[in-house]
Amino acid sequence: MVDGGVRRGTDIFKALALGANSIGIGRPYNWGLAAFGQPGVEAVLTILRREVEGIMRQAGTPSTMNITGAYVTERSR
Repeated sequence: MVDGGVRRGTDIFKALALGANSIGIGRPYNWGLAAFGQPGVEAVLTILRREVEGIMRQAGTPSTMNITGAYVTERSR
């Protein structure tokens, strides 16, 4: 489980690639709730879903089951 630091759909993709079974999105959820109530939460979830779907299309992964560690590389220093 990854809980913390998730701000974009690419963060969700990376967490799945590293083996996460679940991902907590507490802070963006709370921002949406504080700003616009339930519609804000729904908007945040829609944005994250679209971002994840976009990066999955770019990576050529038709399903979350196809996301593997091969999509994550070590950062060069």
